[in-house]
Amino acid sequence: MSSSDAAVVEKAAAEKTAAEKAAVGKAVVEKTAVEMNVHVRYFAAAADAAGSEDEMILMNAGSTLGELKAELTRRYGPDMEQVVRTGSFLVDKVVRRDLDWPVSSQVDVLPPFAGG
Repeated sequence: MSSSDAAVVEKAAAEKTAAEKAAVGKAVVEKTAVEMNVHVRYFAAAADAAGSEDEMILMNAGSTLGELKAELTRRYGPDMEQVVRTGSFLVDKVVRRDLDWPVSSQVDVLPPFAGG
């Protein structure tokens, strides 16, 4: 193999490696930087604690109700902490209390209900 052929092979290998690194880097960025807006709606005592009936919260994709609960408690303090501790969440029209359940694009925060 001549020196010019070796240089061509070396250049092609370097370009391939750079392209592979770029593809891997892009995949890592896409995987780690994906966020989603969650439309959070508040009812009764939850609305009182939040001072609003709804808001958009930016969360990492794959976030759980436990992470949303922690964020709401951080934002709104003890009044919200009591609501999310004793209440429930409505995700995709189903009541959820499992804090490992993933959030969706809309989550309703429901206080505990009493009466019959």
